[in-house]
Formats: sequence, structure tokens, C-alpha cells
Amino acid sequence: MVDVILPCLDEAGALPGVLGALPDGYRAIVVDNGSGDGSPEIAAALGAKVVHEPRRGYGAAVHSGLEAATTDLVAFLDADGSLDPRELPRLVAAVQGGADLAVGRRVPVGRGVWPWHAKAGNALLAALLRRRGLGVSDIAPIRVARRADLLALGITDRAFGYPLELLVKAGRADWRIDEFEVSYRERAKGTKSKVSGSVRGTLRAVRDMGRVLAR
Repeated sequence: MVDVILPCLDEAGALPGVLGALPDGYRAIVVDNGSGDGSPEIAAALGAKVVHEPRRGYGAAVHSGLEAATTDLVAFLDADGSLDPRELPRLVAAVQGGADLAVGRRVPVGRGVWPWHAKAGNALLAALLRRRGLGVSDIAPIRVARRADLLALGITDRAFGYPLELLVKAGRADWRIDEFEVSYRERAKGTKSKVSGSVRGTLRAVRDMGRVLAR
């Protein structure tokens, strides 16, 4: 069994498809971050474990899900339908095979899937990580690691800087990080990205991540 942590804010339109695509042996933990569209009720009706995190922020939701998880290996996936849960077993196999962290590098399946401002911000941050010796090309929203190891890293960011802090601290701890190409699709209709959905959202995420790099 692998617990799959899905931070969720108004993802009602995506949850049926995402939860329905989880492979056998993968259990969904949907962390609701204040949705007003009935997302937690939909998730519960579809068999997911629902955790409520009142503190707004990607990192707050992810960390609450990590604390609620009970399996040795845990996976993280956006709940918006842009990533395919059926790609998780490859990442799980990498950690079972010796990697400390397996992450996805998003490959858009069509034009316009990844707005220019979000792609540019991601590329800049990934380049800064490579200068620090981390061989990654994406600040990916899909990843797998061991729960105990993640908790031991002591990640403190509770906003958009969480995944970047994870990579930075994993590098400092000399973790083996394996990166895999994963398909990046259009979000489910009726949902909107808090990061790539607007230039303002992207700038907020880059700001939060910049603070992590400045520590």
C-alpha cells in the first residue's frame, strides 16, 4: 500500500478522474485546504481519506497529508487532473530500488498546456538548483519518498516553497534523486491553477521559492 497525498483547493471537477485512475494498492489522502465547491464531500464519497487543513498554503496541505499518512512509501500528486496517477508506480519502483526520492519532470502533451510564465519560472528555479549540484530540471508536483525520511528533513515552508525546500534539503542530505519524464496534461475543466493559472500566481510561487533559496 502507498498513501497518495493530494492537496486540494476547489478541485471538484478533477477528483473523480484523478481518484478513479489511482492504481490498485494506492490509497488517496485528499487534504482539503478550504474548498467551497464540495471537493471534500466528493473525495469522501469516492473512498478517499479526507483531511481538513485550515491553514491556507500548498506546504500546509502537503505536510498535513504527510502526517496523516501511515505507509512507509508516500506519493504526492496534484489533484487537478494535469498529472496521471498511473505513472506513480515507476517512481515507487525507483525508491524501492534504492533512490531516496523519485520526482517527475513534466512533459506537456500539447501546446498551451504549460503557460509561458509558469514554465519560465520553473526553468529558472531548476537552473538555480543545478548550480547547487542537484540534477533536476523541474520543481515537480509529483514525487515519491519514504515517509520517515521526509519527516526527518524538517521542511518548514508551508506555502509554495515547500517542494523547493524539499529538494534543497534532500541535496544537503546527499539523497539519491531520480527524475523521470511524466506527461503534463490540461487541467480538468472547472478547476484553476493557483500557480500557473495567472502571472500573479506564478510570481507568488517564485517569491516563496526565492525565500527558500535565500536561507
